[in-house]
Amino acid sequence: MKRTEDEKNERLERLFRAASELPFCPGVYIMRDRTGRVIYVGKSRALRARVSQYFANTEHAVKTERMVSLVESFDTIICKTEIEALTLENSLIKQYEPKYNIKLKDAKSYPYIKINMAEDFPVPFMTRRRGGESSREALYFGPYSSAGAVRDIISSLERAFMLPACKHEFPRDIGKVGSCVYDQMGRCVGVCRGLVSSAEYKASLHDIISVLRGDVGSAQADLEARMMKYAEEENFEAAARCRDSISALGRLKERQHVVASPETERDVIAYYADPDGICSCATLVVIRGGAVADKQSYEFGAAQLMDENGISGEGGLAEFVTMLYSQREYIPHEVLISFTLDGEERELLSEYLTERAGHRVTVRTPERGEGKKLALMAEENARVAAEQYKSRAKRDTATAVKLAELLALEVVPERIECYDISNLGGEHITAGMIVSEGGKLKKSDYRLFRIEGNGAPDDYASMAEAIERRLAHTEWGPYPDLILLDGGAGHVSTVRQVAGKAGVDVPIFGMVKDEHHKTRALIGEHEGEEIGIAREQAVFQFIYRLQEEVHRFTISNMKKAKSKTLRRSALTAVHGIGDAKAKQIMSHFGTLAKLRAATKEEISAVRGISGKNAEDVYAFLHREDDKE
Repeated sequence: MKRTEDEKNERLERLFRAASELPFCPGVYIMRDRTGRVIYVGKSRALRARVSQYFANTEHAVKTERMVSLVESFDTIICKTEIEALTLENSLIKQYEPKYNIKLKDAKSYPYIKINMAEDFPVPFMTRRRGGESSREALYFGPYSSAGAVRDIISSLERAFMLPACKHEFPRDIGKVGSCVYDQMGRCVGVCRGLVSSAEYKASLHDIISVLRGDVGSAQADLEARMMKYAEEENFEAAARCRDSISALGRLKERQHVVASPETERDVIAYYADPDGICSCATLVVIRGGAVADKQSYEFGAAQLMDENGISGEGGLAEFVTMLYSQREYIPHEVLISFTLDGEERELLSEYLTERAGHRVTVRTPERGEGKKLALMAEENARVAAEQYKSRAKRDTATAVKLAELLALEVVPERIECYDISNLGGEHITAGMIVSEGGKLKKSDYRLFRIEGNGAPDDYASMAEAIERRLAHTEWGPYPDLILLDGGAGHVSTVRQVAGKAGVDVPIFGMVKDEHHKTRALIGEHEGEEIGIAREQAVFQFIYRLQEEVHRFTISNMKKAKSKTLRRSALTAVHGIGDAKAKQIMSHFGTLAKLRAATKEEISAVRGISGKNAEDVYAFLHREDDKE
């Protein structure tokens, strides 16, 4: 429902009066639309002055104007200091995920390198989940730009320090397994044969940590000192291992792109805004030991406030830097930025990063010299990334417009939800929902629905239940502009009835396949209401990708559920082990392989499992061993 001009003016006057009553103190403000949904969160050192600006009779940037036009009310939270306001703002943005704030990919989806310091023979490995352990228990490095980058780093470390790359667990398997191919090739220190003590092995951890922090030179110097010490002690095998590690680190250093003096350790953040207002991009370049250790680019659409100047300046780029370092494990002593922040804002950011890092962090915009060259390099990377994003956005928009024309939709679909049903007979009926937003898969919004079957599977009833449950959860995201079902006219008719009962008016179509199980067309609820898409190549590829993705997501999760049941049901063959105990055991060990490798004592340590239960489970899993 559109507002009249008088209603718009009345709303702005009401909001301006409310803002004029706020105090001149630090705090956070929360903008809400007419449904009560949070659409923007910001912070200010003077709430009254800041919030009043939005509703004053002045011109704003296009993006700001769009956000203000939706504001129906606002809340504020008064803080004691600007640092407190900055920290709270970051927390609330993560909580509400407002439409008009910048959004970074969730930290949990970025890969990290983890080292379990509590183990006797720790090795670096990739993880996407950061735990709450202390630094004595575990160290995390990252996040990194991709899983491929992490694998390359770990592979380099394994070669440089001859770390075990096998699947054995030490010290449990020392002396119990034969020499593996890595040991035979001279690419491992031979932990499996007991050639290295835990103390000697852990001595290399200091060097590994130095390399992961970008300081290859320190690791080389430390290895050289240890090599000389081993040589003096006539421990020539250990000295040779140090020599080989020094050579491997030298080759690693040669492959790095050196851009600054060897002692340079900086993060460089640049920003580029597309002149057409379609997108903007921020790029982080990580400089360690004078070389580029990693690079990440973050593209933002037109709806997100990322201006350098104007009303969103205080909450845009400074907000981005704050959110960026809330996800990162290590912050260097110096952060260079290509854009300009006012003195107070820059000092506030430095203070916040210093508090997080535990050491002094300086944020500055370089004007000349090496720092300026690095900022320009990062800015060029941001420009290229923004141009690539713009090109993709134009293609995606053209595809969405063509799809809207083919389906005679009233609006171009921004958010599309696709559904599929998978089952094994009447068991493990699973409905999957995937989401495409702005032409991109939005995996954070994917959902699974476990459907309770009553005998024979009923695809129509299962699909109806999934849609009914989804429409009942508005917190999962806004209702879609288009729903696509992996099914025919019957599925569409059933789901339209469900949506109608819920009072939701959403276009719904089925994705039908040909005899080769390939996407053929989109179909409505009436027989013969089929829209061919084969001639529209871009639309066809887009729909095909959605149909394959929802099928993959649904069937893979259905198989996981089946696999868990099979593992548990195998244990129920053991006397005294029912479903509850089987589930408890499998939850503790995760896989049958790990359970089979466990001792009786380790099995009995599981809550609710007696010594007799553990003996019976152990005997059951090792019955073939006894026959041999």
